[in-house]
Amino acid sequence: MEYLLVNFGGPRNLEEVPSFLEELLCDRDVVRARLPGWLHSWFFRRIARKRAFKVSCDYEKIGGRSPIFFDTEKMREALSKSLGAPVFTFHRYLPSTHKASLAAIELSLAKEICVIPLFPQFCFATTGSIARFLTKGLSSQVCHKLRWIRSYADHPAFIQVWQKKISAFLEEKGLCEAETMLLFSAHGVPKKFIEEGDVYEQECQTSFAKVMEGFPSAFGTLCYQSKFGRGVWLTPSTEEVCAKIASWSSGRESIVVIPITFTSDHIETLFEIEELYLPLLRQYSSKTYRCPALNLDVEWIKALTAIAKQGSLVSTGSLIRG
Repeated sequence: MEYLLVNFGGPRNLEEVPSFLEELLCDRDVVRARLPGWLHSWFFRRIARKRAFKVSCDYEKIGGRSPIFFDTEKMREALSKSLGAPVFTFHRYLPSTHKASLAAIELSLAKEICVIPLFPQFCFATTGSIARFLTKGLSSQVCHKLRWIRSYADHPAFIQVWQKKISAFLEEKGLCEAETMLLFSAHGVPKKFIEEGDVYEQECQTSFAKVMEGFPSAFGTLCYQSKFGRGVWLTPSTEEVCAKIASWSSGRESIVVIPITFTSDHIETLFEIEELYLPLLRQYSSKTYRCPALNLDVEWIKALTAIAKQGSLVSTGSLIRG
């Protein structure tokens, strides 16, 4: 058995921001506009070019790049050592990496390749998008070898690693559980995705509930961030919760924002949470913090190893939206 880590990908420098945005917005599993394929690509490439300057400014504030690519590659090395087997990587929205990644996967001599999405909760716009892309980019012979861990939203190893992370963070900051609000912020999706049969919202709720079992004295809530474009998205939004935190906090003096769907820190955590949401929360309480994502924590590598060995495997076709 060999393994394939698949992730979102992020620009490694400011020059990659335009191509990153084009790849993202032209993905019809992410942006489901009712347009012919050629018109969708033309229209959203224009949108991407217009957004590139603003987004580049946001990336400048977090060091001029996204750490997600580099962290995923380091994770590959650590996981390969832990599993004692080769591990490949694929970065969905970094088109300049696709050719080399696909070629490496094609050369695999393994009878099966276990695909591990770095998206704990299943969504057709993340894991599903990558499954569709690989069916087009790989030979049918190799595609038949892919066996996917669909999600691990309630896997004990995933739940426990977050519980340990949060507990250690509370101790580090000197926060009392009974006086703390745990604000779990998940990446949002349009409500219509759920209406079309996506289980993402349900799996986010499951992860939230399971992690909260480890903090019976704390008060917790789940919200959704990163809305873009028109339409109704999952609610409550993180921005709304932060702006009206006095009505949500149940009197807790301390607030910790936890990126429950993000396994790696990137622009949604390092810029969006830090620069947009924490200032709103600090108007209410100076004891407001962002808990880092799992990143390269040793415990996370151990959890991923357990997930890779114990997870139920499904075929590529079962992950693709019809």
